[in-house]
Amino acid sequence: MNQKKLIWSELIGLKAKIIRASHPELVGIEGYVLDETRNTLTIGGERVWVIPKDVVELEFEAGNKRIRIEGKNLIGRPEMRLKKRWRR
Repeated sequence: MNQKKLIWSELIGLKAKIIRASHPELVGIEGYVLDETRNTLTIGGERVWVIPKDVVELEFEAGNKRIRIEGKNLIGRPEMRLKKRWRR
């Protein structure tokens, strides 16, 4: 899996960690993606956080790979982002 395929795939259930963020308290949050909306990711770990996508850089564990993605690339409703795959 690469970055482009991860953007098109389902994120719920993947392990995620925030690498960089405009708000310093968000950096280091890690857990599993529980839910996704147009502008946010809900990550559950020690507690549950709702993270805005546009201010973070995330690292996802997909299989045995770690893939970094800018949150800005994930903005949009999940079902519409999945449909974009077929419109290339």
